Amino acid sequence: MNSTDKLPVKTTTRRSKAVAAKRTAIINAALALFSQFGLHGTTLDKVAEGADVSKTNLLYYYPSKEALYIAVLKNILDVWLAPLRALSNEQQPLEAIRDYIRLKLEVSRDHPQASRLFCMEMLQGAPLLKGELESSLRTLVEEKSSVIEEWIGQGRLAPVQPDHLIFMLWAVTQHYADFATQVEAVTGRTLNDESFFTQTLENVQRMVIEGIRVR
Repeated sequence: MNSTDKLPVKTTTRRSKAVAAKRTAIINAALALFSQFGLHGTTLDKVAEGADVSKTNLLYYYPSKEALYIAVLKNILDVWLAPLRALSNEQQPLEAIRDYIRLKLEVSRDHPQASRLFCMEMLQGAPLLKGELESSLRTLVEEKSSVIEEWIGQGRLAPVQPDHLIFMLWAVTQHYADFATQVEAVTGRTLNDESFFTQTLENVQRMVIEGIRVR
């Protein structure tokens, strides 16, 4: 086998896994620092230290701090929007919305740093993510708004403005991540408390569902 031949599958797979693991370590270290110190307060040296890689190695995967920041934000969007992508007109509307609320609260519980960083970016006017929001996010919201409109047209959901329903669902579920300190100060509990998570889920589901149920 000469130098231009492909590597054996096992070797390629092993290398691919190692690269994926390194990228994940870098993204996770960057998320922890960006969510605490922001873009300008975070250094690549600190990210490299947190990911246990050299700065040179980090720059091989992400050529600048801005490129790394955008990669982190896009990764957040993928996690954050996965529950919305799952909505389809084949579903029973109220059950679909219940499931969506549960999934979004699970994201707030399991990825609070990601939610807070995304909130921080929005408050700053999304200077590095605006293009993504105005393209893929807008398209996704338009697609899911059409699903909600179909449910309404079929008499399966009360008349509501679809995009405002989506905005409200984002706001109420992400509150428990973005304002976790406030929630804990008032209640003494967080979503990591299983009984509080269940209580939160049941209350949010009930209030939303009763607002969109066909009378």
